[in-house]
Amino acid sequence: MTDRLPAGFGRDEAGQLLVAGRSAGDWVRQAGDTPLFLYDGALLTARVQAFRATLPPELGLHYAVKANPYPPLLAHMAGLVDGFDVASAGEMDKALAAGMTAAHVSFAGPGKRDRELEAAVRTGVTLNVESAGELERLAAIAGRLARPARVALRVNPPFALKGSGMKMGGAASPFGVDAADAGPLLTRMAEAPFEFRGLHLFAGSQNLSVEAILQSQRQSVALSAQLLAEAGLQAPLINLGGGFGVPYFPGDTELDLGALGAGLAEILAERPPVLAGSRFALELGRWLVAEAGVYLCRITDIKQSGGEIFLVTDGGLHHQLAATGNFGTVIRRNYPVVNASRDSSARGPVSVVGCLCTPLDRLAEKAQFPESRVGDLVAVFMAGAYGRSASPEAFLGHPPPLERLI
Repeated sequence: MTDRLPAGFGRDEAGQLLVAGRSAGDWVRQAGDTPLFLYDGALLTARVQAFRATLPPELGLHYAVKANPYPPLLAHMAGLVDGFDVASAGEMDKALAAGMTAAHVSFAGPGKRDRELEAAVRTGVTLNVESAGELERLAAIAGRLARPARVALRVNPPFALKGSGMKMGGAASPFGVDAADAGPLLTRMAEAPFEFRGLHLFAGSQNLSVEAILQSQRQSVALSAQLLAEAGLQAPLINLGGGFGVPYFPGDTELDLGALGAGLAEILAERPPVLAGSRFALELGRWLVAEAGVYLCRITDIKQSGGEIFLVTDGGLHHQLAATGNFGTVIRRNYPVVNASRDSSARGPVSVVGCLCTPLDRLAEKAQFPESRVGDLVAVFMAGAYGRSASPEAFLGHPPPLERLI
Protein backbone atom coordinates (compact mmCIF):
# COMPACT_ATOMS: atom_id res chain seq x y z
CA MET A 1 0.00 0.00 0.00
CA THR A 2 1.38 3.43 -0.95
CA ASP A 3 0.40 6.89 0.23
CA ARG A 4 -2.95 8.40 -0.63
CA LEU A 5 -1.95 11.97 -1.42
CA PRO A 6 -4.21 15.00 -1.13
CA ALA A 7 -5.74 16.31 -4.34
CA GLY A 8 -3.29 18.39 -6.37
CA PHE A 9 -0.20 16.36 -5.41
CA GLY A 10 1.38 13.30 -7.01
CA ARG A 11 4.50 11.13 -7.38
CA ASP A 12 6.99 10.83 -10.23
CA GLU A 13 8.36 7.50 -11.50
CA ALA A 14 11.12 7.57 -8.89
CA GLY A 15 8.58 7.98 -6.08
CA GLN A 16 9.37 11.62 -5.37
CA LEU A 17 6.51 13.87 -4.30
CA LEU A 18 5.33 16.26 -7.02
CA VAL A 19 4.18 19.73 -6.02
CA ALA A 20 2.74 21.82 -8.85
CA GLY A 21 4.24 19.31 -11.28
CA ARG A 22 7.81 19.48 -9.95
CA SER A 23 9.53 17.28 -7.40
CA ALA A 24 9.78 18.40 -3.81
CA GLY A 25 13.55 18.03 -4.11
CA ASP A 26 13.63 20.49 -7.02
CA TRP A 27 11.69 23.05 -5.04
CA VAL A 28 14.04 22.67 -2.06
CA ARG A 29 17.11 23.05 -4.28
CA GLN A 30 15.63 26.18 -5.82
CA ALA A 31 14.76 27.66 -2.41
CA GLY A 32 18.16 26.68 -1.03
CA ASP A 33 17.23 25.00 2.25
CA THR A 34 14.64 23.36 4.47
CA PRO A 35 12.28 23.72 6.24
CA LEU A 36 10.19 25.13 3.41
CA PHE A 37 6.53 26.04 3.05
CA LEU A 38 5.16 25.80 -0.50
CA TYR A 39 1.79 27.29 -1.47
CA ASP A 40 0.36 26.27 -4.84
CA GLY A 41 -1.26 29.32 -6.47
CA ALA A 42 -3.22 27.17 -8.92
CA LEU A 43 -4.87 25.31 -6.03
CA LEU A 44 -5.74 28.63 -4.36
CA THR A 45 -7.35 29.87 -7.56
CA ALA A 46 -9.24 26.62 -8.06
CA ARG A 47 -10.66 26.84 -4.56
CA VAL A 48 -12.08 30.30 -5.16
CA GLN A 49 -13.44 29.22 -8.54
CA ALA A 50 -15.22 26.29 -6.89
CA PHE A 51 -16.84 28.72 -4.44
CA ARG A 52 -17.97 31.03 -7.25
CA ALA A 53 -19.35 28.18 -9.33
CA THR A 54 -21.33 26.56 -6.54
CA LEU A 55 -22.46 29.13 -4.00
CA PRO A 56 -25.12 31.80 -4.60
CA PRO A 57 -23.81 34.73 -6.70
CA GLU A 58 -25.11 37.27 -4.18
CA LEU A 59 -22.85 35.75 -1.53
CA GLY A 60 -19.49 37.53 -1.44
CA LEU A 61 -16.23 35.89 -0.43
CA HIS A 62 -13.84 37.39 2.11
CA TYR A 63 -10.44 35.98 3.03
CA ALA A 64 -9.57 35.82 6.75
CA VAL A 65 -5.96 37.01 6.73
CA LYS A 66 -5.15 35.31 10.04
CA ALA A 67 -5.20 31.94 8.25
CA ASN A 68 -2.05 32.85 6.30
CA PRO A 69 -0.66 36.41 6.00
CA TYR A 70 2.28 35.56 3.69
CA PRO A 71 2.49 38.70 1.48
CA PRO A 72 2.74 36.97 -1.95
CA LEU A 73 -0.21 34.77 -1.01
CA LEU A 74 -2.18 37.85 0.03
CA ALA A 75 -1.40 39.55 -3.27
CA HIS A 76 -2.63 36.45 -5.09
CA MET A 77 -5.84 36.29 -3.06
CA ALA A 78 -6.50 40.03 -3.42
CA GLY A 79 -7.20 39.47 -7.09
CA LEU A 80 -9.65 36.65 -6.39
CA VAL A 81 -11.83 37.53 -3.40
CA ASP A 82 -14.18 40.38 -2.56
CA GLY A 83 -12.58 41.50 0.68
CA PHE A 84 -10.07 40.83 3.43
CA ASP A 85 -10.89 40.43 7.11
CA VAL A 86 -8.06 41.38 9.48
CA ALA A 87 -7.52 41.22 13.23
CA SER A 88 -4.71 43.73 13.88
CA ALA A 89 -3.18 46.89 12.48
CA GLY A 90 -0.30 44.75 11.23
CA GLU A 91 -2.68 42.57 9.21
CA MET A 92 -4.47 45.69 8.00
CA ASP A 93 -1.19 47.09 6.65
CA LYS A 94 -0.44 43.79 4.90
CA ALA A 95 -3.92 43.68 3.39
CA LEU A 96 -3.59 47.17 1.96
CA ALA A 97 -0.04 46.52 0.72
CA ALA A 98 -1.33 43.40 -1.08
CA GLY A 99 -3.66 45.56 -3.14
CA MET A 100 -7.00 45.21 -1.37
CA THR A 101 -8.79 48.55 -1.23
CA ALA A 102 -9.62 49.95 2.20
CA ALA A 103 -13.35 49.90 1.42
CA HIS A 104 -13.15 46.10 1.23
CA VAL A 105 -11.15 45.52 4.43
CA SER A 106 -12.82 44.88 7.79
CA PHE A 107 -11.00 44.90 11.12
CA ALA A 108 -12.20 42.71 14.02
CA GLY A 109 -10.69 41.90 17.40
CA PRO A 110 -11.64 42.50 21.04
CA GLY A 111 -8.54 44.43 22.10
CA LYS A 112 -8.02 47.19 19.54
CA ARG A 113 -5.78 49.96 20.85
CA ASP A 114 -6.54 53.61 20.23
CA ARG A 115 -3.71 53.92 17.73
CA GLU A 116 -5.16 50.97 15.80
CA LEU A 117 -8.60 52.56 15.79
CA GLU A 118 -7.10 55.82 14.56
CA ALA A 119 -5.14 54.08 11.81
CA ALA A 120 -8.31 52.32 10.66
CA VAL A 121 -10.30 55.56 10.58
CA ARG A 122 -7.55 57.29 8.61
CA THR A 123 -7.33 54.51 6.03
CA GLY A 124 -11.09 54.01 5.72
CA VAL A 125 -11.39 50.34 6.61
CA THR A 126 -14.52 49.07 8.37
CA LEU A 127 -14.13 48.49 12.10
CA ASN A 128 -16.14 45.62 13.57
CA VAL A 129 -16.95 47.13 16.96
CA GLU A 130 -16.89 44.65 19.84
CA SER A 131 -18.06 46.63 22.90
CA ALA A 132 -19.78 49.81 24.06
CA GLY A 133 -16.46 51.07 25.39
CA GLU A 134 -14.72 50.55 22.08
CA LEU A 135 -17.53 52.38 20.31
CA GLU A 136 -17.15 55.45 22.53
CA ARG A 137 -13.37 55.48 22.13
CA LEU A 138 -13.89 55.31 18.40
CA ALA A 139 -16.41 58.16 18.47
CA ALA A 140 -13.87 60.38 20.24
CA ILE A 141 -11.15 59.50 17.74
CA ALA A 142 -13.39 60.07 14.72
CA GLY A 143 -14.53 63.39 16.18
CA ARG A 144 -10.96 64.51 16.73
CA LEU A 145 -9.98 63.53 13.18
CA ALA A 146 -13.14 65.16 11.79
CA ARG A 147 -13.86 62.17 9.57
CA PRO A 148 -16.51 59.49 9.93
CA ALA A 149 -15.53 56.04 11.07
CA ARG A 150 -16.86 53.13 9.05
CA VAL A 151 -18.39 50.78 11.58
CA ALA A 152 -20.12 47.42 11.77
CA LEU A 153 -21.34 45.75 14.94
CA ARG A 154 -19.93 42.36 15.80
CA VAL A 155 -22.64 40.34 17.48
CA ASN A 156 -21.99 37.41 19.80
CA PRO A 157 -24.84 35.13 18.70
CA PRO A 158 -26.84 33.18 21.30
CA PHE A 159 -26.16 29.97 19.37
CA ALA A 160 -23.06 28.03 18.39
CA LEU A 161 -22.13 26.22 15.19
CA LYS A 162 -22.64 22.65 16.40
CA GLY A 163 -19.71 20.30 15.93
CA SER A 164 -17.18 23.05 15.30
CA GLY A 165 -13.51 22.72 16.03
CA MET A 166 -13.79 26.13 17.72
CA LYS A 167 -17.13 27.48 18.89
CA MET A 168 -17.53 31.27 18.71
CA GLY A 169 -21.12 31.72 19.89
CA GLY A 170 -23.71 30.47 22.33
CA ALA A 171 -21.79 31.41 25.47
CA ALA A 172 -20.13 34.28 27.31
CA SER A 173 -17.41 35.62 25.05
CA PRO A 174 -14.81 38.37 24.73
CA PHE A 175 -15.80 38.60 21.05
CA GLY A 176 -18.56 40.94 19.98
CA VAL A 177 -21.62 42.23 21.81
CA ASP A 178 -24.27 39.87 23.17
CA ALA A 179 -27.30 39.95 20.89
CA ALA A 180 -29.48 41.07 23.81
CA ASP A 181 -27.29 44.17 24.25
CA ALA A 182 -26.95 45.12 20.59
CA GLY A 183 -29.90 47.52 20.30
CA PRO A 184 -28.43 50.63 22.02
CA LEU A 185 -25.15 50.25 20.15
CA LEU A 186 -26.91 50.04 16.79
CA THR A 187 -28.83 53.20 17.66
CA ARG A 188 -25.57 54.92 18.55
CA MET A 189 -23.99 53.78 15.28
CA ALA A 190 -26.73 55.56 13.32
CA GLU A 191 -25.35 58.88 14.58
CA ALA A 192 -22.37 60.93 13.44
CA PRO A 193 -19.39 60.49 13.45
CA PHE A 194 -20.13 57.01 12.07
CA GLU A 195 -20.91 55.47 8.71
CA PHE A 196 -22.88 52.31 9.47
CA ARG A 197 -21.71 49.38 7.34
CA GLY A 198 -23.59 46.43 8.81
CA LEU A 199 -23.21 43.40 11.06
CA HIS A 200 -20.61 40.70 11.68
CA LEU A 201 -21.51 37.32 13.18
CA PHE A 202 -19.25 34.32 13.69
CA ALA A 203 -20.68 31.19 15.32
CA GLY A 204 -17.84 28.70 14.84
CA SER A 205 -15.10 27.29 12.64
CA GLN A 206 -13.72 24.05 11.13
CA ASN A 207 -17.04 22.31 10.57
CA LEU A 208 -17.64 19.48 8.09
CA SER A 209 -21.41 19.18 8.53
CA VAL A 210 -23.54 20.83 5.83
CA GLU A 211 -26.61 20.55 8.05
CA ALA A 212 -24.91 22.27 11.00
CA ILE A 213 -23.52 25.10 8.86
CA LEU A 214 -26.90 25.73 7.23
CA GLN A 215 -28.67 25.73 10.59
CA SER A 216 -26.19 28.28 11.93
CA GLN A 217 -26.46 30.50 8.86
CA ARG A 218 -30.26 30.36 8.95
CA GLN A 219 -30.14 31.54 12.56
CA SER A 220 -27.59 34.23 11.69
CA VAL A 221 -29.79 35.68 8.93
CA ALA A 222 -32.84 35.65 11.20
CA LEU A 223 -30.95 37.31 14.05
CA SER A 224 -29.55 39.98 11.71
CA ALA A 225 -33.05 40.77 10.46
CA GLN A 226 -34.42 40.98 13.99
CA LEU A 227 -31.69 43.34 15.24
CA LEU A 228 -31.92 45.64 12.23
CA ALA A 229 -35.71 45.79 12.30
CA GLU A 230 -35.71 46.68 15.99
CA ALA A 231 -33.13 49.42 15.38
CA GLY A 232 -34.84 50.72 12.23
CA LEU A 233 -31.65 50.34 10.20
CA GLN A 234 -30.62 49.00 6.80
CA ALA A 235 -27.30 47.15 6.59
CA PRO A 236 -25.13 47.45 3.47
CA LEU A 237 -23.30 44.21 4.38
CA ILE A 238 -23.93 41.21 6.62
CA ASN A 239 -20.73 39.25 7.28
CA LEU A 240 -22.01 35.79 8.17
CA GLY A 241 -18.64 34.47 9.33
CA GLY A 242 -17.23 31.19 8.12
CA GLY A 243 -17.17 27.70 9.51
CA PHE A 244 -16.25 25.69 6.41
CA GLY A 245 -13.96 22.87 7.52
CA VAL A 246 -11.31 20.84 5.72
CA PRO A 247 -10.61 17.11 6.12
CA TYR A 248 -7.42 16.87 8.14
CA PHE A 249 -7.73 13.31 9.41
CA PRO A 250 -8.67 9.81 8.22
CA GLY A 251 -12.43 9.45 8.21
CA ASP A 252 -13.04 13.17 7.65
CA THR A 253 -15.33 13.86 4.70
CA GLU A 254 -14.95 16.83 2.34
CA LEU A 255 -17.76 19.37 2.60
CA ASP A 256 -20.49 18.84 0.01
CA LEU A 257 -20.22 22.27 -1.62
CA GLY A 258 -23.19 21.64 -3.90
CA ALA A 259 -25.53 20.89 -1.01
CA LEU A 260 -24.14 23.83 0.92
CA GLY A 261 -24.67 26.19 -2.01
CA ALA A 262 -28.25 25.04 -2.56
CA GLY A 263 -29.07 25.46 1.12
CA LEU A 264 -27.52 28.94 1.35
CA ALA A 265 -29.36 30.04 -1.80
CA GLU A 266 -32.64 28.99 -0.18
CA ILE A 267 -31.81 30.86 3.04
CA LEU A 268 -31.00 34.08 1.18
CA ALA A 269 -34.04 33.78 -1.07
CA GLU A 270 -36.27 33.59 2.02
CA ARG A 271 -34.63 36.42 3.95
CA PRO A 272 -36.93 38.99 5.62
CA PRO A 273 -37.71 42.27 3.81
CA VAL A 274 -35.42 44.32 6.09
CA LEU A 275 -32.48 42.49 4.46
CA ALA A 276 -33.69 42.95 0.88
CA GLY A 277 -31.05 45.59 0.15
CA SER A 278 -28.21 43.96 2.10
CA ARG A 279 -25.23 42.23 0.58
CA PHE A 280 -23.89 39.12 2.28
CA ALA A 281 -20.39 37.67 2.63
CA LEU A 282 -18.75 34.59 4.04
CA GLU A 283 -15.43 35.00 5.85
CA LEU A 284 -13.26 31.98 5.03
CA GLY A 285 -9.61 31.33 5.79
CA ARG A 286 -8.66 27.72 6.40
CA TRP A 287 -11.05 26.39 3.72
CA LEU A 288 -9.44 28.59 1.08
CA VAL A 289 -5.76 28.00 1.79
CA ALA A 290 -5.10 24.94 3.98
CA GLU A 291 -5.02 22.30 1.27
CA ALA A 292 -2.86 24.39 -1.07
CA GLY A 293 0.12 24.28 1.30
CA VAL A 294 2.79 21.70 2.09
CA TYR A 295 5.60 21.91 4.65
CA LEU A 296 8.88 20.23 3.70
CA CYS A 297 11.56 19.34 6.23
CA ARG A 298 14.58 17.04 6.06
CA ILE A 299 15.45 13.93 8.08
CA THR A 300 18.67 14.64 9.98
CA ASP A 301 18.81 11.49 12.10
CA ILE A 302 17.10 8.12 12.52
CA LYS A 303 17.11 6.49 15.92
CA GLN A 304 15.44 3.73 17.90
CA SER A 305 14.24 3.90 21.48
CA GLY A 306 12.06 1.46 23.38
CA GLY A 307 11.30 -0.44 20.21
CA GLU A 308 10.12 2.67 18.34
CA ILE A 309 11.72 4.35 15.33
CA PHE A 310 12.10 8.12 15.34
CA LEU A 311 12.75 10.18 12.23
CA VAL A 312 14.35 13.37 13.50
CA THR A 313 13.88 16.38 11.20
CA ASP A 314 15.04 19.96 10.95
CA GLY A 315 11.41 21.11 11.23
CA GLY A 316 8.95 21.06 14.09
CA LEU A 317 6.32 22.79 16.15
CA HIS A 318 8.11 26.16 15.96
CA HIS A 319 6.87 26.25 12.34
CA GLN A 320 3.92 23.85 12.44
CA LEU A 321 2.34 24.03 15.89
CA ALA A 322 -1.06 22.86 14.64
CA ALA A 323 0.36 19.74 12.99
CA THR A 324 1.87 18.65 16.33
CA GLY A 325 -1.58 18.74 17.97
CA ASN A 326 -0.77 21.72 20.19
CA PHE A 327 -3.10 24.32 18.64
CA GLY A 328 -6.42 23.60 20.31
CA THR A 329 -6.69 19.90 19.41
CA VAL A 330 -8.37 17.80 22.10
CA ILE A 331 -7.28 14.41 20.73
CA ARG A 332 -3.91 14.34 18.97
CA ARG A 333 -4.12 12.90 15.44
CA ASN A 334 -1.66 13.01 12.57
CA TYR A 335 -2.01 15.48 9.74
CA PRO A 336 -1.40 13.82 6.35
CA VAL A 337 2.38 13.25 6.29
CA VAL A 338 4.62 11.29 3.87
CA ASN A 339 8.20 10.65 2.92
CA ALA A 340 8.56 13.05 -0.03
CA SER A 341 11.73 11.41 -1.39
CA ARG A 342 10.60 7.79 -1.80
CA ASP A 343 7.52 5.60 -1.74
CA SER A 344 7.02 1.86 -1.50
CA SER A 345 4.50 -0.69 -0.36
CA ALA A 346 6.85 -1.90 2.41
CA ARG A 347 6.02 0.23 5.43
CA GLY A 348 6.24 0.36 9.16
CA PRO A 349 5.28 2.67 12.02
CA VAL A 350 7.56 5.62 12.74
CA SER A 351 7.27 8.84 14.69
CA VAL A 352 8.37 11.99 12.90
CA VAL A 353 9.77 14.50 15.37
CA GLY A 354 11.27 17.95 15.16
CA CYS A 355 14.50 19.45 16.37
CA LEU A 356 13.22 21.10 19.56
CA CYS A 357 14.03 19.99 23.09
CA THR A 358 10.46 19.24 24.09
CA PRO A 359 8.39 16.02 23.89
CA LEU A 360 5.60 18.09 22.35
CA ASP A 361 7.55 18.37 19.11
CA ARG A 362 6.01 15.47 17.13
CA LEU A 363 4.91 16.06 13.56
CA ALA A 364 3.50 12.52 13.32
CA GLU A 365 3.09 9.64 15.74
CA LYS A 366 3.34 6.01 14.59
CA ALA A 367 2.69 6.91 10.96
CA GLN A 368 3.14 4.24 8.29
CA PHE A 369 6.33 5.14 6.37
CA PRO A 370 8.54 3.38 3.87
CA GLU A 371 12.11 2.66 4.90
CA SER A 372 13.62 6.13 5.15
CA ARG A 373 17.14 7.53 5.06
CA VAL A 374 18.94 10.51 6.51
CA GLY A 375 18.57 13.30 3.95
CA ASP A 376 15.07 12.29 2.82
CA LEU A 377 12.40 14.96 2.75
CA VAL A 378 9.23 14.72 4.84
CA ALA A 379 6.07 16.46 3.63
CA VAL A 380 3.34 17.64 6.01
CA PHE A 381 0.16 18.52 4.13
CA MET A 382 -2.70 20.88 5.06
CA ALA A 383 0.05 23.42 5.70
CA GLY A 384 -1.49 26.43 3.96
CA ALA A 385 -3.42 27.61 7.04
CA TYR A 386 -2.27 28.33 10.59
CA GLY A 387 1.28 27.26 9.91
CA ARG A 388 4.22 29.61 10.28
CA SER A 389 2.31 32.63 11.59
CA ALA A 390 0.44 30.53 14.18
CA SER A 391 3.59 28.90 15.59
CA PRO A 392 6.20 29.91 18.22
CA GLU A 393 8.91 30.60 15.66
CA ALA A 394 11.31 32.20 18.13
CA PHE A 395 11.23 29.25 20.54
CA LEU A 396 14.78 27.89 21.10
CA GLY A 397 16.31 30.21 18.51
CA HIS A 398 16.13 28.06 15.38
CA PRO A 399 16.08 29.88 12.03
CA PRO A 400 12.77 30.78 10.39
CA PRO A 401 11.41 28.56 7.62
CA LEU A 402 11.43 29.58 3.98
CA GLU A 403 8.16 30.28 2.18
CA ARG A 404 7.31 30.30 -1.51
CA LEU A 405 4.16 30.88 -3.54
CA ILE A 406 4.51 28.72 -6.63
